[in-house]
Amino acid sequence: MRQQVELRKSITWIQGAAMTIGAVLGAGILVLPAMTANIAGPAALMSWLLMGLFSLPMVIAIGSMSSRFPDSGGMAAYVRQGFGEQASYITGILMLTAMPFGMPVTALVGAHYLGSILAWTSASIHLAAAGLLLIAITLNYRGINLSSYTQVFVVSAILFILTFAVWSAIPQVQISAFTPFLPHGWFPVGEAMTLLFFAFMGWEMIGNLSEEFKNPVRDIPLSLGAAVLLTNLLYFAVAFVTIGTEVYLSGNPITAMVTLIAYRWGDMAGTLVALLGFVVCYCPVHTFIAGFSRLVYAQTRDGHFPPYWGQLHRRFQTPHIALLVFAPIYFVILLFSYVLSWNLESLISIPCVNFLVVYMLGMAAVARTLPNRLGKVSAWISAILSGAIYIFAGWFSFFPIVVSLLAICQQRWSKAKRAFSCK
Repeated sequence: MRQQVELRKSITWIQGAAMTIGAVLGAGILVLPAMTANIAGPAALMSWLLMGLFSLPMVIAIGSMSSRFPDSGGMAAYVRQGFGEQASYITGILMLTAMPFGMPVTALVGAHYLGSILAWTSASIHLAAAGLLLIAITLNYRGINLSSYTQVFVVSAILFILTFAVWSAIPQVQISAFTPFLPHGWFPVGEAMTLLFFAFMGWEMIGNLSEEFKNPVRDIPLSLGAAVLLTNLLYFAVAFVTIGTEVYLSGNPITAMVTLIAYRWGDMAGTLVALLGFVVCYCPVHTFIAGFSRLVYAQTRDGHFPPYWGQLHRRFQTPHIALLVFAPIYFVILLFSYVLSWNLESLISIPCVNFLVVYMLGMAAVARTLPNRLGKVSAWISAILSGAIYIFAGWFSFFPIVVSLLAICQQRWSKAKRAFSCK
């Protein structure tokens, strides 16, 4: 039997919206409102508002590009069209080196929520995070259709939880909590935006899934439009009540949402939110693992990885080898996190700075490729804003630079080796 060599086209705009919301709206909304408020005070609202506005031109550019040129390589494919093969390879490597940190971090946030009510040890929390990753890998292995229907259900739960949390907290909001508005000045607002990039990563994942849409020209813009509207509204609303109730001053920012609900409904409701928080964190893990495997598949198809990695499952038509080959890396990162007691904020910063560089490259490439003026202008705005936020990344800004230099050296060494073997 001849193996299927194309990804199955089965995603509708509703499934696409759920996958996109799931990629963007997850662990970040549970921890970052409190984290950013601790950094910038009430002025963290400006960070959320500015990042929300920043996401609009990026969504327009990604929607225009992915619907016009559906390719599972996503950003790496856009960079190839704009700047050539080497830049595409570097972009792919930057994304591949970000995911092994981003996925365990997201899973750990969910596990911390569950552990907060069950009094788990650090070992139990890390084991629960590993279980979350294993479930996502298994469901993605069995096909994008099952995967997307699962995401629709989980995203519906997320929207309910966040709406309930905001509504419950409104009576506890105090105007005095917003003064002084800038207790630490304007620089922390930019610093918080660097951290917030973790909450706004994910729009590009629709590009990695674009080959699997039934009607990409119609459905991708619809999916992105619904996703950007809902996520920005909920992000700002949750940040507003987190600051207005001063819940961010009450303890651990990882479990701030539990405290927020418990203010009005008591510990039992807080326990329910903690349980559902574990489910919330599953969403971005699920979608990013799906997009990550498609990126590996696309990079293999372009000749950057061994052909074996790009094989599709005969029955499920999924890049199952890509899912399985990189799975051990997630668990190794979790092991190091447990043994070395890594700081969660540091782990979040690593994928953030990588994706800032990816967005700079990707949006500049989109601006060079798209024929329509709106797409070009949106892409250039996104590229410039990504660069502006990157300035605030501090020492973490060196991570993507080192990764890029190593990728260039590896590529040149491979070319030299091939040239030598031909002599």
